[in-house]
Amino acid sequence: MMGENRSRDKADKAKVTADKGKEIAENKLLNREDLLESVSFNDRGLIPAVLQDAASGRVLMLAYMNRESLERTLAEGRACFYSRSRQELWLKGETSGNYQQVEEIRLDCDGDTLLLQVNPAGPACHTGEESCFYRRLAEEAGRSAGESLSGKPVLHQLIPELEKIIQERKSKLPEGSYTAELFKGGPEKIARKLGEEALEVMLAALTESRERTESESADLLYHLLVLLAEKESGFSQVQRKLGNRFAN
Repeated sequence: MMGENRSRDKADKAKVTADKGKEIAENKLLNREDLLESVSFNDRGLIPAVLQDAASGRVLMLAYMNRESLERTLAEGRACFYSRSRQELWLKGETSGNYQQVEEIRLDCDGDTLLLQVNPAGPACHTGEESCFYRRLAEEAGRSAGESLSGKPVLHQLIPELEKIIQERKSKLPEGSYTAELFKGGPEKIARKLGEEALEVMLAALTESRERTESESADLLYHLLVLLAEKESGFSQVQRKLGNRFAN
């Protein structure tokens, strides 16, 4: 079985390498020099840069870069911008310690906007909020976090919002809360419940419908998030572990 897994991993990596070669040929992958030459700076020598959490997909902030700050970002691997008000380079996190480690840089189709996928060391917003985009339109009274204007869930926000609720239950331990009862039981109770849910996923996959398997998987994921919160961790840390394994 281990040999089969290694062979499968090698085949997957070979496919990724081949896909990258194809993207380079189609001008989808740029080296540093090509990126700098492809950027269309405005008449002030600036280009807007959107920061996105590489693990959660959440948009964190918008800032501006000039060629020098972009070159410094490429050289150091940390997001550096140009302050239009102070008219100087601005290394994000230099004062607060909340550096934004750059995992990937993308250039849009017109070459006039950058997307930086980052691993944030702390909140991106000067207010202490995780994202500068923390204020949202609420057309309907009572619209919950993670819910779109259409009333449907915003899928990429579901896990972060669920983790916030779980952390709140952990800190306040409200009476009548199932999540709070799990935390009161400690890691042993949470781990035992996680094992039960894993067994239910396995049984559903073997004997029941796809929909039932998906439902049980949702329960399993929820209990995994509770266990991660108990261990002072979170889903984004797990995603980064997976990313590191894929890179290796």
